Amino acid sequence: MYDVAIIGAGPAGASAAIFTAKAGKKTLVVDHDKGMTKKAWFENYYGITEISGPELVETGIKQFQRLGADLVEEEATEIKTNGDGTFTITTSENKQFDAKHVILSTGVALALAEQLGVITKPGTEPRIKTVLQVDEQGRTNIDGVWAAGTAAGVSVHAIITAGDGGKVAINVISELNGERYVDHDIYQPNS
Repeated sequence: MYDVAIIGAGPAGASAAIFTAKAGKKTLVVDHDKGMTKKAWFENYYGITEISGPELVETGIKQFQRLGADLVEEEATEIKTNGDGTFTITTSENKQFDAKHVILSTGVALALAEQLGVITKPGTEPRIKTVLQVDEQGRTNIDGVWAAGTAAGVSVHAIITAGDGGKVAINVISELNGERYVDHDIYQPNS
């Protein structure tokens, strides 16, 4: 049983996985390698002079894997709610994974969320017609299902979706812990 299953490994999903894995939560990321970040070029991403979308995605994957998150490189084809408040994610290869919480970071692909019954609303970004309805914390109308990034209606800019993924992850971790979670490391220069 995973604490958190994240659908999508773009900037929102990878950021969420980095935070949940670093917090010691058993984390699964399911990604089909077709996100829109793979087509992008970045010169406006904080801390990076320039980077291609594929390199950015690969860096995020390496980072969350280094922190202990698992990656399944398949398409998530179904999410079912279980009677005990958990979820079962089924992939295109008919693998199944159980999780206590799900974070949808699926960009413009909303069919999986719609099958689950997540409420949608009109998007406000150019070319983004529909997004998932979420509250300030990233919760959808289904307990335990959250959304981050473009799917949740934030700006399509990768740095903003990454920040939103981190925000949603902090809120999920806080709910799992039963108290507000803060992740601040202190720089310790070598003496």
